[in-house]
Amino acid sequence: MRSLWRLRPYVRPVRGRVFLAVPLAVVASCLALLMPLVLKWMVDGPVSDGDATGVWLGGGVLLLLGVVEAGIFGVRRWLTARPLAAVEASMRETLHDHLLRLPVAFHDRWSSGQLVSRGTADLGSLHGFLAVALPFLVVNGVTLLVGCVLLLAQRWSLGLVLLAPVVPLLALCSLLETRFALAARQVREQTGELTTMAQESVLGVRVVKSFGHHRALTRAFRQHALRIHGTELTKARLLAALSALVALLPDASLGAALVLGAVQVADGELSAGTLLAFLAIALELRPVVASTGSLLAMSSDAATAADRHFEVLDEPAPADDARARHLTAPTAEASAADVVFEDVEFRYPDAPPGEPAVLRGVSLRIAPGETVALVGATGSGKSTLVALVPRLHEPTGGRILLDGTDVTALTRAELRRQVSVAFEEPTLFSTTVAENVLLGAEHADAGHLARALGIAQADGFVQALPDGALTHVGEQGMSLSGGQRQRLALARAIVGRPRLLVLDDPLSALDIHTEALVEAALRRVLATTTALVVAHRPSTVSLADRVALLSGGRITAVGTHDELLRSCAEYAALMSGFATDGGGAR
Repeated sequence: MRSLWRLRPYVRPVRGRVFLAVPLAVVASCLALLMPLVLKWMVDGPVSDGDATGVWLGGGVLLLLGVVEAGIFGVRRWLTARPLAAVEASMRETLHDHLLRLPVAFHDRWSSGQLVSRGTADLGSLHGFLAVALPFLVVNGVTLLVGCVLLLAQRWSLGLVLLAPVVPLLALCSLLETRFALAARQVREQTGELTTMAQESVLGVRVVKSFGHHRALTRAFRQHALRIHGTELTKARLLAALSALVALLPDASLGAALVLGAVQVADGELSAGTLLAFLAIALELRPVVASTGSLLAMSSDAATAADRHFEVLDEPAPADDARARHLTAPTAEASAADVVFEDVEFRYPDAPPGEPAVLRGVSLRIAPGETVALVGATGSGKSTLVALVPRLHEPTGGRILLDGTDVTALTRAELRRQVSVAFEEPTLFSTTVAENVLLGAEHADAGHLARALGIAQADGFVQALPDGALTHVGEQGMSLSGGQRQRLALARAIVGRPRLLVLDDPLSALDIHTEALVEAALRRVLATTTALVVAHRPSTVSLADRVALLSGGRITAVGTHDELLRSCAEYAALMSGFATDGGGAR
């Protein structure tokens, strides 16, 4: 339950309306307890005396109490509906923002389904707790306290009989609630796994269909669904036991009190009106007691959801410079960057102890305006090295300098406005072509968009789309071919005119003719900027002024393409296609 206490900052902005709503609900609930007292007055007074006017008066008072109670509950709902919806929206926004600021290493460890379930189902449970469980636990608590006082005031002996099961009921409810919380946690974890499986099946539907793998995936999905089904049944059994206890023990004590009260009425020790009021109060409290079990279960479920929510928020996001300065976007006149790698070392956080670092003592300088091709066998760490430049990962040793300044001393906003990256696997979002290309280029306009599309040789197919650059490309751009997606990713990298351009094999999905056209256009861009290009083919290497060979986690050779062909057997083998897999590194 400690995690639920951590919801205070989210509720604080709307606490005025929420705190007003709870007392109103308490007043409405207590008004319902006044009705039995009116009934007692009517039975022992006007009914016994045959006073029709008094009966009508009592009926009017009951009607008035009922209308006021309903009105107060309506006002309570109006007070809390919009603020608590805003609380849920704020929590979802905070979670989303935190997820985007967490390092890539975090997303490598966590499945997308687990994160999606935390941002949807878990937050829905927390909204239900704040809107229903929390206020009504307070209301029920006050109502039960007032009701018990009224019961004892009517007839203390009958009140003690009715309240006898309270202690054993609390002990049994506590035990069942603990077991329910464990089952609720299991259900949420299993639902996250199922969400991941469904997401992967949908996104990989082409592969699934191509290999006829749908039956195996369906069987696996059914097994996961059955696991959730079994755990949900466990939750249902625990909730049923809790509800049965909450109903059975109070009903048994109510029956005993009714028999004892009837005997006292028959003996003349108790008036009929008092017994009627006592039973009416007890019946008013019965749904309060019964609903408390469900509210406790809802609270336990919400506590699990809060644990999972803060489990993500407690993940430390990279500390960035709080002095985030306002920066203007790079312009065509911005100077090319000077980049230096000094004894850079990197080891993945989840690497087994004793495993060598992926990168070890990497040193390299890229002069302003120079293009360096990074070449190495598969698994040699090329993509890892270039990911260190925009700080997608942080070096575990050494440093990377941009114009003499350690990149870790720059704010990420500043760094990523000067450095632009195009990845080998292009990622597009479910929006328009223009929005995908202009992503992050805040000051770019239609002219910049047209220039970038032209350099990437994407203007032709973009103009052929139904709405041109305003065409929605669908989820992950799956409506486009691999080469088209890669060209749009390249256009996105160059549209902001960065001072340092990092290209991770950006032309691998292009045909030879298109690749030649893109390379010819790229030469104009590379003439005015510094570039680090991961290359696997001689055609891409030809874009570079120099080539750096990455082998065994180190830069083992640097020179022009022709120099390395003559002096480095490993480089010659790579270029001729005879290199073996370097293994292991990412």
